[in-house]
Formats: sequence, structure tokens, C-alpha cells
Amino acid sequence: MKHTRNRLSMACLLAIVAMPAWAAGESAHALPATTSATPSLQLEWDARLRHEGVDDDAFTRNASADTLRLRLGLHAEFGHGWSGLLEGAGVASVDDRYNSGANGQSRYPAVTDPKGSEFNQSWVRWQGSQFAATVGRQRLLVDNQRWIGNSGWRQHEQTFDAVALQWQPWSALTVNYDWLDRVHRVAGDDALNPLARERKLNTHLLNVAWTRGTQQFTGYAYLHDDRDVASASSATYGLRWNGKALRDGNGLGWTVEGARQYEHADNPLNFAHSYWLLEPSWTQSGITAKLGWEHLGGNGLHALQTPLATLHAFNGWNDQFNVTPAGGLDDRYVGVNGNFGRAGLASKLAWTVVWHDYRADRGGRYGSEWDASLAFPLASGLSGLVKLGNYQADGFGRDSAKVWLQLEWRGQHGLAGARRDDRR
Repeated sequence: MKHTRNRLSMACLLAIVAMPAWAAGESAHALPATTSATPSLQLEWDARLRHEGVDDDAFTRNASADTLRLRLGLHAEFGHGWSGLLEGAGVASVDDRYNSGANGQSRYPAVTDPKGSEFNQSWVRWQGSQFAATVGRQRLLVDNQRWIGNSGWRQHEQTFDAVALQWQPWSALTVNYDWLDRVHRVAGDDALNPLARERKLNTHLLNVAWTRGTQQFTGYAYLHDDRDVASASSATYGLRWNGKALRDGNGLGWTVEGARQYEHADNPLNFAHSYWLLEPSWTQSGITAKLGWEHLGGNGLHALQTPLATLHAFNGWNDQFNVTPAGGLDDRYVGVNGNFGRAGLASKLAWTVVWHDYRADRGGRYGSEWDASLAFPLASGLSGLVKLGNYQADGFGRDSAKVWLQLEWRGQHGLAGARRDDRR
């Protein structure tokens, strides 16, 4: 059986590589503009102040987390395509009235924003007209981050010790290959659970994208080998199609994706789970409404998992399903987002409202959730955010409500020379 699957996996890999070989058109994943030949140095910063309150019926106490994240980086361009980034980050908190995963406050609901500092990124990059290579600790954002992402919502960012290669033989075709040696997780280096701090990996990611006009077709193969937890290893093969058919900014948009996940490497389990996403949308007068159906398969004993994803962005902001239940998950949702106007201040006030209905792939109904947010600019580089989430349990977990209040200040300042590009 496994020999058959290995042959199938190799066939899938070859098909993904060969699929776009005849394509032509414009690419949405083009390489960045060639870096300056003149050496330069730039200071970059990101300061984020956040209050997160959690009322979870599974606990007798509410969580209240007031945290400040400061991220500082030095970006250098050395000339002739070479560049590098050294970036550190630190998180401080006012008190410990929440369970950070590192402070031992298990009486409170979890807010995974522990105190501490770390090197967030440290990489060297060479970039040519068709090829780029990045080596070191880095941020990886793949497609919509459903499988590979940085978990950017949390104060500590998820980064990877990796080799990232990108080849763009023509504008329509982009081939990305990444080898991951370690993942540094949002729980930080002081997490009480050692497996929550970082994980040793031997993971290979292949992603091939072909863009034609406003449509993009993507094939991927993600061979995830977790050397610390063998049962977390998996092989995922999938296809993704997204696009827009807009006239004067109005019209139809869509995303269709399907994948299959198997055990991989030294995983002692035996499973084959399906994934699919159907998400049509309609934009009219600056407002976008979407319907979604995301399916993560499960067999009652084990379910499809996305351990390297940006999890908060999917299946509700209350984070009830960061680990897929053994019975799988069907997330059917309706969302609307836009601005309060087309000009002036109103055009800068961005709002979102989403409703989710959660059901098991095998079993009954889990619950439902309402999410809403309002984002607004305050000054150059300074923005504010108000965000709410309310989960109503019906067979899974307990009722939970969350509120976030956030201020974020981002900026950069040239120290020497002039910078002309940024890393993806």
C-alpha cells in the first residue's frame, strides 16, 4: 500500500511541475524588482499594543492580557543582488491574568502571547532576474497561509529556519521550493511544554503557480516531517484556483481548492483525509460579500491538520479549531466586508462581519460563531483595531467571547544609501 502511495506521490510531484509548462500571461507572484547595486542600510520597526479579554465558560476566571510587542530590524543591501535582515522582537505584559503557556496561570483562559525576546528573523538573500534564494530564519507566507504561514496575529511570530528558492522563468509561472529545518512557534522559547517552543523538521514544500489575467492556478505538495513528534508528520497534495471577473471594481470572485493528506515519514498512523474549500464572492460599490464551505476530513480517530498554518485567520477568531477535532470539521460561513464610504475618512474605515456554522465531518453540530472588526488609521504608520468574537457551543467546547483593542505603529528609516525593494 505504501509503495503504491509513494509512486502516486511521485506522479503528483511530476504533474505539479509539468502542469503550467505551456502557460503564458501575467503572474501575481513575480519576483521583486532587482535590488540596488548601491549598498544601503535601513532601520525597520513595528510596535503593537494590545488588550485581549476572554470570557470562557470553561473557566471561573476571565482572562485579561495587556501586552506590548516591539520588533526592530536592520535591513541591508550589499549590492549585486545580495541583501540581508537581522530582526529581534520582545513582548512585555502588564500582569499575568491570562495563561500564556509559559506563566503557569492555568486558572485563566489561554492567550498565547508570552513575555520574552528572541531573534525573529536573520536571513541572507540573493536575487537575480529569474531566481532568488534565501537562507536563514525567515517568514514564509504561502498562498492564503492555510498550510504555511507566520501566525502574524499573535505577538510572537512563527518563523522558520529554512532554505527558500524561487524560480520565475517567465512572468506567468512561479516555482517555489522551501526546505524547513525548524519552526519557531508563537508560544515562545519559554513555553512550559517543550514541544510548543520549537520543532525540529525535515519538511519539503513545493508550490507551482500559473497566472493568467486575473486567475491563478496553483499546485502544491507539502511533505511535512516532524522529527520531534512523528505522529504529526503528513504529506499533502492539492490544487487551488482563484480569480476575479470584475468590471469597474464590481463582480464575481472565487476560490476553489482541493487536497488530500496522508501519513508521512515515521508517522505510525494510517490515514487519508480530504480537504476542500469553496468560496464564491461578489463585490459591489466597494462592499464584498462571500459564502464559504471549508471541509477538513476526519475519521473519528484522527483528522486532517495544518500545523504550520496561520491558524487564527481560519475557522473563527475564537480559535476553537486550531487543532482539528478527530471527527473533522465542516465550516460553513457568510462574510461581508468593506468601507463606510468611497472617499475621505469614511473610505479608510474598514469593517468585517462573519458568521460561522461548525459541524463535524463525522458526528453532529459543534456550534456557531459571530466575528466582527473595525480597522482605522490614526496617523502616518499608526493604526487602530477593534475586534470581537463570540462562540456558541453546541456539542464542542464551551461558550466563549473575546474582545481585542489594538494600536500598531510601523515605520522605517534609512541609515545609509537608498532601499528599493522589500522581501516577500
